[in-house]
Amino acid sequence: MNSKINHNVIFQELGVLDYQSAWDYQEKLLKSNIDIKINNRQLQPEDTTETENHLLFVEHPHVYTLGKSGHEENMLANNDMLKEIDATYVKTNRGGDITYHGYGQIVGYPVLDLENFYTDIHRYMRELEEIIIRTIAEYGLKGERSPGETGVWLDVGKPYARKICAMGVKASRWVTIHGFALNVNTDLRYFEYIIPCGIKDKQVTSLKRELEREVDMEEVKLKIKKHFQEVFQTEWI
Repeated sequence: MNSKINHNVIFQELGVLDYQSAWDYQEKLLKSNIDIKINNRQLQPEDTTETENHLLFVEHPHVYTLGKSGHEENMLANNDMLKEIDATYVKTNRGGDITYHGYGQIVGYPVLDLENFYTDIHRYMRELEEIIIRTIAEYGLKGERSPGETGVWLDVGKPYARKICAMGVKASRWVTIHGFALNVNTDLRYFEYIIPCGIKDKQVTSLKRELEREVDMEEVKLKIKKHFQEVFQTEWI
């Protein structure tokens, strides 16, 4: 465990940024924390340095990403089709299968040292889900967990069950990268080119589709930040 516990979180709004650049930035923050941890091992407790916690918000141009345990056959578009719809395809090192990121979607990347909070990845995933469940509840939607499947869903157990928020993470030495993608005003037609998360019999939805109106992205971000702060008991810096 760290000698010095840091519950503060540095928030950054990255705006619209391509997937690879955002991934590279997360890896840079991850490496910085791991370097601190390795160095701290050589020091007396009173001389150690705190690791940092970050929450990044970003919106990606059209991109399909495949998790390390994913199946390429769930990508239904070939290279020509990807060019036609102005999308890219990236194999990544997060958990989970294939998903889509694009405009109108809030992607959150928490780069947290879980040793500042708790060392439990399962709990971490449930708490990320809890943040989104609380957020969409403010819009009158009942978000749920689906047994054996990550993310946040509506109408679990019914024929029209649908996912509103996808999740996939990776942790190294208890430092997390990747995170969640909440469909706000997302163009859901882009999900037609994949089998989302490798699940054939369930649909994808968005706040816009459920509420039948455009939703203020900045308003949703503020709600996510509020619930993130509540769930992780953090302070923003």
